[in-house]
Amino acid sequence: MGKQCSSAVSKANRILGMIKGNFVDRSKETVLPLYKSLVRPHLEYCCQVWSPHYIKDVKLLEGVQRSATELIKGMEKFHYEERLRHLGLISLETVRGELIEVYKFLNGGYTIDYDIFFEYDSAERRGHSEKLFKRRSRLDVRKNAFGNRVTDKWNNLPQCCVNCMTVNNFKSHT
Repeated sequence: MGKQCSSAVSKANRILGMIKGNFVDRSKETVLPLYKSLVRPHLEYCCQVWSPHYIKDVKLLEGVQRSATELIKGMEKFHYEERLRHLGLISLETVRGELIEVYKFLNGGYTIDYDIFFEYDSAERRGHSEKLFKRRSRLDVRKNAFGNRVTDKWNNLPQCCVNCMTVNNFKSHT
């Protein structure tokens, strides 16, 4: 999976370099749509399958987004997390594509029964009402399986994201 991350980062960095070299305007209105449409898809492509769970791979992917956010005029003085908040982006560590797949599973986007991967948490906890139960596991294979990997990320989403009526609405909130 490390090769997949390296390949994705290489492509994304080339495109980011092309944006940097060809666009003089470094405003949020220019750079952010270019990043979202040209660079980020390379970082998120098939992430549900190859899921970068090693820290070195996540740091590689985050490095591209870090560079992209530094390109934007006026953002270079903020820390990375603050830049993400100001720009309305989420960390690549949360892997947006995985959250979209969870949304599709839970809201009938697939004919496969979601009980294979998830079960709702019956305990009343803080946060949104659609919390998922995280199954215990001894082995790393199960810990890194799709159902366990995304449960904490899903449970940390705000109520407005979880209650979205359409996939596109969910995508715009994450």
